[in-house]
Amino acid sequence: MTTAIPRHLLPQTATVDAGGRLSIGGCDVLGLAERFGTPLFVYDEEHLRSRCREAVSAFGPGVAYAAKAFLTVAMARLVHEEGMHLDVATGGELHVALSAGVPGDRLVLHGNNKSDEELAMAVAAGVGRIVVDSFDELDRIERIASGGTIRVLIRVNPGVEAHTHRYLQTGVVDSKFGFALVSGAAGEAIERVRRSSAMELVGIHAHIGSQVFDVESFTKAIAVLAPFAREVEEFSIGGGLGVPYVTGEEAPSITQWAAAIHRSAAAHGIDARIVAEPGRSIVAAAAVTLYRIGTIKEVPGIRTYVAVDGGMSDNPRPVLYGSGYEAFLPRATDAERPITARVVGKHCESGDVIVDEAALPADVAVGDVLATPVTGAYGHSMGSNYNMIRRPPVVFVAGGTARLVSRRETYDDLLRRDVG
Repeated sequence: MTTAIPRHLLPQTATVDAGGRLSIGGCDVLGLAERFGTPLFVYDEEHLRSRCREAVSAFGPGVAYAAKAFLTVAMARLVHEEGMHLDVATGGELHVALSAGVPGDRLVLHGNNKSDEELAMAVAAGVGRIVVDSFDELDRIERIASGGTIRVLIRVNPGVEAHTHRYLQTGVVDSKFGFALVSGAAGEAIERVRRSSAMELVGIHAHIGSQVFDVESFTKAIAVLAPFAREVEEFSIGGGLGVPYVTGEEAPSITQWAAAIHRSAAAHGIDARIVAEPGRSIVAAAAVTLYRIGTIKEVPGIRTYVAVDGGMSDNPRPVLYGSGYEAFLPRATDAERPITARVVGKHCESGDVIVDEAALPADVAVGDVLATPVTGAYGHSMGSNYNMIRRPPVVFVAGGTARLVSRRETYDDLLRRDVG
């Protein structure tokens, strides 16, 4: 018999009353589902702030939140308030951050194929760092600089294989990201920036992958990059720290991750300022997604399907990476979960699976609110309108108050870009 949902997978302020009902940020979760509808992203604001503070404490000034994990105007403001910089990867993310009032000099622009328009936006905004990814980009920057000096980091591909899904590996030799170390491209790029009057070399950057649990993968990258890192002002180890999604998974904290990186850097004689770009580890466990069960279908001798009112449009990670999640009923948070079912969405795809083998209470029923925890990263940000599904709202909860930070799309929203 499978036990109740592990508490460490729930947001920081989660509490359960004597009857088993879940509250987050002092707000009754079932009440939130009634008030805002489902699907619904619920973020624990104190959890978010706590993780931001931990990152600043662990890495110091310059540590940047990887906005791709989850970005709204409210999130950008929160991150800035807590002292983090923001790592943005497109003109769209840059625009959101600037609209939230984040100063340009607290932004880092990433991207493997930045356009002239995006680079011009960054220069006009006074972005603090541009992480350069290709020789073509160096050409663009020199063309756009117009007499100014742009502060850049060179993204180096260290050729280190992180232990994660192959689609999440970014530091291997065969990657679309960065200048390869083994081919000599990284050294050539560094020398070109040093010779350029349009750019100032601030440092080097490396990102080996995402959802990485083993800190040794990061220390291997540091060992490889040490000769370059000893000659620059700033060394960014990127992000990628893993988080637990399911029962039995464990991961280092941001503090433990940072300590391992600082120890390794010191051991290799690196005295550059060490910065990082955590994203998932800031937001993933801060949120739960709430759904309403609409259909329970038993296929005798095969399995039971539990269909909810969202799916791959609000959480594409299981489809993309085979990512695992847990599920539970917030009306009975501490209940044992003895039955196994496949939780699926409402899209016209057999692969529209949210939890492949979900443990659920025996009395699960149509109309129940079902929750999936650890959905704060790459759900909202990777969401889509497939089947013309309206994207869900986002609420931040804190101190017994829920505030809507991103509303649910309307049906008319689905038509707004059509011109004929």
